[in-house]
Amino acid sequence: MKQHPAVQMYDYHVWANNRLFTRLKELPRELYDRKIDSVFPSIADTLAHIFMTDTIWFGVMQGKTMDVIQASMREAQEKIGDKRLETVEALFEESATLYRAFFAEEGNMEKPVFPEHPQYGRLETNLAELVHHVVNHGTYHRGNVAAMIRQQGEAGVSTDYIFYLYEINSTN
Repeated sequence: MKQHPAVQMYDYHVWANNRLFTRLKELPRELYDRKIDSVFPSIADTLAHIFMTDTIWFGVMQGKTMDVIQASMREAQEKIGDKRLETVEALFEESATLYRAFFAEEGNMEKPVFPEHPQYGRLETNLAELVHHVVNHGTYHRGNVAAMIRQQGEAGVSTDYIFYLYEINSTN
């Protein structure tokens, strides 16, 4: 059975994150934690932000209340701790496992979802659109990380969707 396009986009998100983690482990350790003048103070802070945002939207997709989502955010911040690369990578892996299990169990990516935002109000959307938001958000901030790596004199890694497509099509 062919997977839903939103699930494939999420798989791309995981692939791109993994490519980034692989590259970061090849670079001098100090680049990951170094404070620089950018969108976030460091690469570590940027990855923590992506993870926290993935956590928020996972709660929304599951239909959790804002109070429960906020509690999960506090738990996620505790898990991140000092933002060590290995810790953050493991948390991303755990998150991907949870997302994929949820998609498999839910089955209906067109399921309506009605998140309530304290500032913007109620949104009528569906799971697929929220997945696209998670992926788009991650893509944006992986671009920040690529710029931060380059700003520190190192080459980044390409995480473009087209390279994901080439890779998955070469294994089929």
